Order: sequence, then C-alpha cells, then structure tokens
Amino acid sequence: MRVHRRPMRGPWKRALASVGLVGLLLGTAACGGGGDDGNGDVEAGAQSETVEAGDPVEGGEITVGLEAETNSWLPGEGTFNQPGVNVAYALYDPLMHRTEDGAVEPYLAESMEPNADLSEWTLKLRPDVQFHDGTPLNAQALKTIFDEYLTRPGSNVAASVADVTSLDVVDDLTVVYRLKETNAAFPDNLVAAAGWPFSPTAAAAAGPDAGANPVGTGPFKFVSWQRDSRLELEKNENYWQEGLPHLDKITFRPIPDEDTRLSSLQSGDIDVMQSLRQSTVIKARELDGVTNFEHLGSNSGGSTMNVSRPPFDDVRVRQALAHAMDQEALIEVLGGAGVTPLQTQFFSPDSPYYSEKLEESYPEHNVEKAQELYDEYINDPDRSDGKPVGSPISFTFTCPPDPSLNELSQLYQAFFNVLGAEVELEQKEQAAWIQDMLARDYDMGCTRVGADRDPYIVFSQAFTEGPLNMTAFQSPEIDEQLEILRTTTDVEERKAAVEAIGEVLNENVPNTYSGGTLTVMAARDVVRNLDGWVFPDDTKGNGAASAQVMWGHVWTTE
Repeated sequence: MRVHRRPMRGPWKRALASVGLVGLLLGTAACGGGGDDGNGDVEAGAQSETVEAGDPVEGGEITVGLEAETNSWLPGEGTFNQPGVNVAYALYDPLMHRTEDGAVEPYLAESMEPNADLSEWTLKLRPDVQFHDGTPLNAQALKTIFDEYLTRPGSNVAASVADVTSLDVVDDLTVVYRLKETNAAFPDNLVAAAGWPFSPTAAAAAGPDAGANPVGTGPFKFVSWQRDSRLELEKNENYWQEGLPHLDKITFRPIPDEDTRLSSLQSGDIDVMQSLRQSTVIKARELDGVTNFEHLGSNSGGSTMNVSRPPFDDVRVRQALAHAMDQEALIEVLGGAGVTPLQTQFFSPDSPYYSEKLEESYPEHNVEKAQELYDEYINDPDRSDGKPVGSPISFTFTCPPDPSLNELSQLYQAFFNVLGAEVELEQKEQAAWIQDMLARDYDMGCTRVGADRDPYIVFSQAFTEGPLNMTAFQSPEIDEQLEILRTTTDVEERKAAVEAIGEVLNENVPNTYSGGTLTVMAARDVVRNLDGWVFPDDTKGNGAASAQVMWGHVWTTE
C-alpha cells in the first residue's frame, strides 16, 4: 500500500499484495509491482514521504465521504460494493480476512480447518463475543443466519454458499460447513458478506426493516440512517477486541459527485474521501494536508454487455465493439494516462495468474476489423435483433452520472457511431445501475471487472448460473476449467485454468477493459492508521486495499 502526502513529481511504485488461502499456496493477485520491471509500472508523477501513524489517540469523530449509497445493510440483501464494504467493516467483523501478503486467515473466527479432501470446513468462533444488542455470537447464531437469511430465496450471497449442503452445529462455538464437493477456495467466501455475522434476534424483530437497522459485532453500533444523506455510528463500548475502537463516532456520507466529494475533503467538511476515479486520485495528491492511501490490484475499468439481449447475443457484435475501442483514449478520459496500465484480462500484470498469451489475444483497437464484423452482422438475414438487412444496430449505453464517466460514455458512443451503430446514452445512479445489471435489465454500460480474490470465486460468480453473472455469459469450457480451480491447489494447474478461461473471454468478449483501477482513501493528515490494521494475533492486515478500511483501528489527532 503506497501512502502519498503532498506529492512531488517523480516515479512511484505500487505495493504488492498476494491472495492465498488458509495453509495453502493458491497463488497471488497483486496490487502492483516496483520500478520499471516490465510488469506495467508507469510514471505517475507522485512520490512522497510516508506519514507515520504515531501512537493511538482515543476519542473524537470523523466523517467519511463515499462514492455511492448502499441499498441495505443486511448481508444477503445489501449490494456491498466498495462504499458499502467500508460501512460494513465498521458495523460487522468478517469471519475471515486477508493478511498483508493476501492469505485468508481467521479474524472474527478463532480458527478454520478443512478435512482431508477440502469438502468440510470446521470453523471455531472466539469466545465471549456479543452482538450490539447484547445477544451472543455463537454457533446457533451462525446456523440461523445461514439457514434463514443467507440461503433464502432472493439472497444475493446464496450463490457464494450454494455448494454448502448444511451448516451444522458441533458445540456452542463450533460449526461445520459441509460442502457438496471439494472447494479449495471456500474460506475466501467468508471474507465477504456471507461471512459477516449479524444478530438474528434483531433481524427477526426488525423484519423487512432489518436492512435499515443493522446489528453486528463490529467496532461501531448503528445510530441512524438518512438514506442518500448520512449514516451515523457510535463506538461499541462492549467490543470484543480490547483497546478498540479508538474513535467515538463515524458518519458516512454518500457523495456521488466526484468534484463535490473532493472539494468537501479540501474544505474539511469531510475527513476521509473514497474514490475509484483515476482523475480524482491525481487531484487528491495535490491537496495540502491530505494523505493518499492508494491501491492498484486486479480490478479494471471497462464495459459489460448483456449477452441475453440482441444484438449482444451475437459474438460478432461484441467483437466488433471491442475492436472499435481505443483503450488508451478511454484511460486518458478517465485521467489515468501514465497512471494505470492497459488491462486485457481479469488479473493484473503483477499477478501470477496474469498471462502474456491473453495480453496478445485480447481484441486490439482495429476499426477496419470492427467494421467488417459489424457489417457481417447487420447484413445477415438471420440477425438476432430481427431488424431489416442493412439497418444499424441500436442500444442504450449506461453509466453513473459522474463528469468523467459522462465524457467516457460520449467516447464509447463515438467509437460505436463510427461503425454505424445508434447509441443512446443513459445516466443512472450507481446503486440503481448495479441493481439493473444484477437483474440483467440493461444493454451495455460501464463497469469494473476483476477482483483480488481467488480465481475460482471470481469466475464462478461471474460466469455461472448465479445472480452475480451480470453478463449472462456461460460456457462449457469455462465450467471445465472451474472444476480444476475448485479441486486443486497446484499453482501451475490453476494458472493454466485461469489462462484457458481468459481465452474464452477474449474470444467472446462479454466484458471489455480499459485500464486498471487505482483506488484511494484520501484522508486529512489528522486521520491516522487507515492502512495499519492488524489481526487479533498482531498479524498485519491488507491495509486499505481496494479503498476499504477497517475503521476500528483508525484514530484522529483532533
């Protein structure tokens, strides 16, 4: 994790973070490499002194500006992208979390161990942990959460635990996740929403309003929520980790407009700002009295196509649009020129899952090739959209209403207009846009692709039958490689499987890429330790990776 304060001109280096599993070397996914090593490092114009956190200070409060609102705070119901995860890590504790080198280790859990064939995982909870309502976190609570919430119809985490046949109570603090089959990547699921215990007693009492009244075990307790305005949390005086949290209060404010969020930080109206916009990262580096906690991992800007709808159900159209795109121009519009490398696959150039073969096979910017494919489709009497031969394709391209994304949408539109396509631009707030993608109620739009997670988790969620398959794309070839990722811990076999999946995706292009996403938590210098959190045994955590902070470890000197 690179920390920037009052940046000066010069080269910069991105810190490396690996992704693994408990006791297993499953490979890595990185957030950057160092120097001009041929792995995509670039001149970014920022190098600065590291700000020491100093000794913890007790008390005080901070306000955090987030890029979007979240629809619900109940795991299984809420759509927890980067803004939502930040709030969740204040309200909830993850059963598992990632260390500095990316290994998935117990956090709220005390231990997690597999059986010999990785088809059963036994999790033991820490003793004497209570939810905010005073009820105990025990094995029965985990079972109730799993049976009645995580796996119920409509749960958006059901896919991530779909291979769990049952969660069985062994004793008051121990449960066993029994799987349908071997799953080497299973603990990774418990880092995310499926592994954030909440009070089943409180959720049952709140009924349909449970998502607006969250009750977890985390360092902060819910006080109030004014949707699209602010969410206020106060210190959990009965927190299970002695000495934490340091702050008395945190207020989270969704501020969708990037310039407004940045100016709010500059004026001191907020103390911390989260962003995934490259132009905002650069601007934040120029602010006096502000420290940037930056991270670049296996996450890319790009576009998503709904292959369940004409004309995107025809691979010729998807290939044509991919060849029409100038990635460097897209990155330039986003303010990332010289900051982020071109992306051609789900994993970054610094990950061992990165493939030079995929770098070569990704559709290059070739307008002539794009036109050839486009014309072949529109002149096909059996074209899938049912329009007369020769008539242009037409569709809506959707993006959140950020100024840089507005410009980005216009550039996409220009690329496609050159081919003859008729493209209507639509602006939609991020939370609503995500819901549309989940429902596959869209044509095409801007999104982010990839994650610093185990590749089995990433690809099984994105390209199987589950609700997180926003493109609707599936393939028998991908299913075959997922079986390898599910059953083996051999690094070379897993690399080969990831490459094979990447070849299918580059050929069928349900997603396209622009450049890697540099994330930032920019904080006034009085806010300390955003990236210095540790596990209960003092193992170093993964910092502020992907602009997500463990707020219980943060303090302010004001």
